[in-house]
Amino acid sequence: MSGMAQEDGSSSISSSPLHLFSLMSLSPGIGSPYPWLREMESEERGLYLIHLLVACANHVAAGSIENANIGLEQINHLASADGDTMQRIAAYFTEALANRMLKGWPGLYKAINSTKITSVSEDILVKRLFFDLCPFLRLSYLITNQAILEAMEGEKMVHIIDLCSSEPAQWMNLLQSFSTRPEGPPHLRITGIHQEKEVLEQMALRLNEEAERLDIPFQFNPVASRLDNLEIEALRYKSGEALAISSVLQLHTLLAFDDENKKSPPSKQVLMNSKTLGDFLKKDITNAFSPSPDSTSSSPLSMANSAKMMNILNTLWALSPKLMVVTEQESNHNGFSLMERVLQALIFYAALFDCLESTVPRASLERQKVEKMLFGEEIKNIIACEGLERKVRHEKLEKWVPRLELAGFRRVPLSYSGLLLATRLLQNYGYDGYKMKEENGCVVICWQNQPLYSISAWKSIR
Repeated sequence: MSGMAQEDGSSSISSSPLHLFSLMSLSPGIGSPYPWLREMESEERGLYLIHLLVACANHVAAGSIENANIGLEQINHLASADGDTMQRIAAYFTEALANRMLKGWPGLYKAINSTKITSVSEDILVKRLFFDLCPFLRLSYLITNQAILEAMEGEKMVHIIDLCSSEPAQWMNLLQSFSTRPEGPPHLRITGIHQEKEVLEQMALRLNEEAERLDIPFQFNPVASRLDNLEIEALRYKSGEALAISSVLQLHTLLAFDDENKKSPPSKQVLMNSKTLGDFLKKDITNAFSPSPDSTSSSPLSMANSAKMMNILNTLWALSPKLMVVTEQESNHNGFSLMERVLQALIFYAALFDCLESTVPRASLERQKVEKMLFGEEIKNIIACEGLERKVRHEKLEKWVPRLELAGFRRVPLSYSGLLLATRLLQNYGYDGYKMKEENGCVVICWQNQPLYSISAWKSIR
């Protein structure tokens, strides 16, 4: 367990006041950190780093490049991609803030990134590592599959649409469950959607092998498409099939398309004068900012304005699925204001980094890959990007509920036996610190007391 966690199990990121630094000036004239800073205890250093990060983000939001540059220099004396929880987080947040500043000079930004190689196989690898190192995806797949099994009881023709088809583990487990069904397995068709053809080819290979081994009649229908370009004909849905839809950490990306014509208001600064950061973070962060259409309004009118999102949801609703299970990050990283996003992301990713700190050695290369290539890239996208480029737009369940209801879906309670199996999985893996909360028939997965992911089930109503 990292030094950033309190004895009562709550995350110190969101609860500890900055006792030691409440009187410390955050003016850019602080100068270079003194040598004593390096000898700080982990918790003190962590609190100081948060303080410096928020001050630096304020300078970036205000467009004060010189002050932001001094702030980044100070943080870099203490940050480290292979240090403790807060040192690692600081390394990725400073990189994201620096990227945001560099975007002010497009030529410079493009030149620095011109030789960057992004390979599909690395992207798949890092998601697989996340699956292995944290239980979130295992829990999502297990709960989703149990809900599908129960909804499809007695059905002879089952069709599943997977909105982001890159991980065969989920469907291999479902194939195994279907093979032991008392009435025998159904004829199963899985439509996998992914923009990379080679990813779908790998999925098809693994799933066809498993279906053959289990002697289940099976078809894999690959749809090489981005979710926003999805055409209903490509799904090859046939009447008479019982349909289920699975969306794991996918729907939020559609929100970027509804931001094209919106202008972001000037970023607001967070005033730190007399309060400690701990006091500030204890309050609801969104109170510090004026409401913005995409991040704080849940009125039917604002939901209807999300044209691309509603278009896809309406397409899925028109197929009359017996069940749709949605897993999303339980955080609001879609505010207009940069400072709102920085603070929400700090709380969310501090908990995620802390999960790894408590279960994986610091020197682990796998851990560093997940932090850099998955969490780090998400943090960069949330903080450095705007408009269509900003795809990482996580929103809370309280936003997804009215949005899905407006599209004609009705919530159905998640399977009780699915929750039991998920609880058992956590116990078997000995994952201390992870908790599951049932809320109005949905499940929220937490690290300590910090909600991180939500799972909800829906059906199409006419």
